[in-house]
Amino acid sequence: MTPSEIPASGQKKAPIFRRHRQTKIVATVGPASSSADMLRRLMLAGVDVFRLNFSHGTQENHGEVLVRIRALEVEYDRPIGVIADLQGPKLRIGSFAEGAIGLRVGRVIRFDLDPAPGNEERVCLPHPEVISAMKVGSTLLLDDGKVRIRVIEQGADFLLGEVVAGTRLSNNKGFNVPDVMLPLSPLTPKDRRDMEFALNQGVEWIALSFVQRPEDVVEARGLIGDRAAIMLKIEKPMAIQHLDELIELSDALMVARGDLGVEMPAEDVPGLQKKIIRKSRDAGRPVIVATQMLESMISSPSPTRAEVSDVATAVYDGADAVMLSAETAAGSYPLEAVAIMDRIVGRVEGDESYLSIMDSQHPGLGKTTSDAITHSAHQSARAVDAKAIVTYTESGSTTLRAARERPPMPILAISIHDTTARRLALSYGVHTVHVTKGISSFGEMVPEAVRIAQDYGIAGIGDRIAITAGVPFGRTGSTNTLRIIYLEPEQD
Repeated sequence: MTPSEIPASGQKKAPIFRRHRQTKIVATVGPASSSADMLRRLMLAGVDVFRLNFSHGTQENHGEVLVRIRALEVEYDRPIGVIADLQGPKLRIGSFAEGAIGLRVGRVIRFDLDPAPGNEERVCLPHPEVISAMKVGSTLLLDDGKVRIRVIEQGADFLLGEVVAGTRLSNNKGFNVPDVMLPLSPLTPKDRRDMEFALNQGVEWIALSFVQRPEDVVEARGLIGDRAAIMLKIEKPMAIQHLDELIELSDALMVARGDLGVEMPAEDVPGLQKKIIRKSRDAGRPVIVATQMLESMISSPSPTRAEVSDVATAVYDGADAVMLSAETAAGSYPLEAVAIMDRIVGRVEGDESYLSIMDSQHPGLGKTTSDAITHSAHQSARAVDAKAIVTYTESGSTTLRAARERPPMPILAISIHDTTARRLALSYGVHTVHVTKGISSFGEMVPEAVRIAQDYGIAGIGDRIAITAGVPFGRTGSTNTLRIIYLEPEQD
């Protein structure tokens, strides 16, 4: 739908609908998008998953938004995923007596623990763990990389740094340390409070910031348990060094290009984006590409050509989802941003080269029965021109295997668990349906799959669908059955 076609609250509700694209859209909720009416319009325009950014707003605000999202689910009988994105450690310098200082290349500045306002010779750096971790030659990047400092001396409670680049530094600017493993947990006391709140509210995803090493994920998993899935934001160079282990420990990944582009050379980020997407797909983990995708639409009703190409590249790379941040959270044109992103994704997926790119990057076949059945379902569905691959899933593992194949037809995921249905809303090509009545046999599943496929306009009389499931039902991760079903006309 275009923004002008989306009905406002109180108008006639649109009929049951499904997306006609495979790549999903994630939108961040903020002041520009938190009302019930705007959330509804954004969902109709193309949003599949909403992100609650706990760096901003209050727990009360986020709780109210979540209630509105759940009401949308009921209204449209459509599972919607919700990501609680934790802030993580925020490293900032102190203040200056005059509010800011001028810089020049070669000037030496002392960074210490003294909370007194700074001047052109010194400033407070209130993080003793950072001072102790730094070495001579290490780099401090301040104000999103606009100021670059090289450490020339380290003391017990201070650093001396030489200005390498930058002309001005003002109060409380954030800083990054790209080449040092900092002894910091990704979970601050604030994050722990926010995480517990989000878990109690029933979000599907907890997104972790500032992840550097596998131990960070293990710590979070111990606190979260099975109450939510864990999404890792890849934004630190140290995380790249442990990428394979982090993917294995995660449930999904986000390519957080903002901080990644500050701490690493900008020209390295596109290659890393492709690498992270490829490895995530190989492992069957959903992956989001995020940050500055349609940045100009914060204040403009249309994007730049470069931004359109950026979104298109993420889709060609095979990402499960593309994400809007400030564009929908605080921008002047949130609805237009979602609508144009929806059109870009649709246009790319309609390109004749898109399917060949997905096939050329096909992951290797796993050695389990579940992998073999899922791979066969994809090949068989294409061979008979099936309209959908249907999965009945308890945990989502069957459906994630199907999404890993990147099939050209939709994946209809049926689950009795609402949490599973909502989590799968993030995955490539998956149309999720939550059913309230359990299915105990393949014989029960076939007519249910046919009914749902017809209700949602996915398949009709004379079409075929491929169905996979684990028999006996109720056993997680046991996909072992494949059937091709022909939807026959009803007999008189």
